[in-house]
Amino acid sequence: MRYRRADVAGGTYFFTVNLADRSSRLLIEHVDCLRDAVRVVKRRRPFEIVAWVVLPDHLHAMWTLPGGDADFPGRWSLIKAGFSRAIVRSEDVSASRRGKRERGIWQRRFWEHLIRDEDDLHRHIDYVHINPVKHGHADRAADWPHSSIHRYVRAGWLTADWACDAEGSNIGGERE
Repeated sequence: MRYRRADVAGGTYFFTVNLADRSSRLLIEHVDCLRDAVRVVKRRRPFEIVAWVVLPDHLHAMWTLPGGDADFPGRWSLIKAGFSRAIVRSEDVSASRRGKRERGIWQRRFWEHLIRDEDDLHRHIDYVHINPVKHGHADRAADWPHSSIHRYVRAGWLTADWACDAEGSNIGGERE
């Protein structure tokens, strides 16, 4: 059975991309390498970053692709490869991956979801931004350094205490 991905040219997509070793902290330990890989791919194959968060072992991203273009798998492949080439080989590599000349850094597949409407868009942006709190990496979404929430706060779209109660404790991913 062949897995079919949604492929709407010019669409907005939500992604979850995981490391093979879910106990790893590789993404935040080498976040600059990840940023560089994204920058290089974005220059060659443009896309708009709607929201993004990098956690130790996985990331969530939302992109809008240019009209007439639905090739997000190609972009992810290039980003993963660029990141992998930039870091020292230290991971375990299975025989299967070795046979395909792959490194053991990333899970082969990733999750994508085509954003359907404005409500879906906002729910997924909130999910991206609240994720570090959900996983216990920060008390407030704005406390996590590897997130597009900082761009949203600077633009005035969210406040630094977004999703917090009056005492500053997180209450979930609800929009104000």
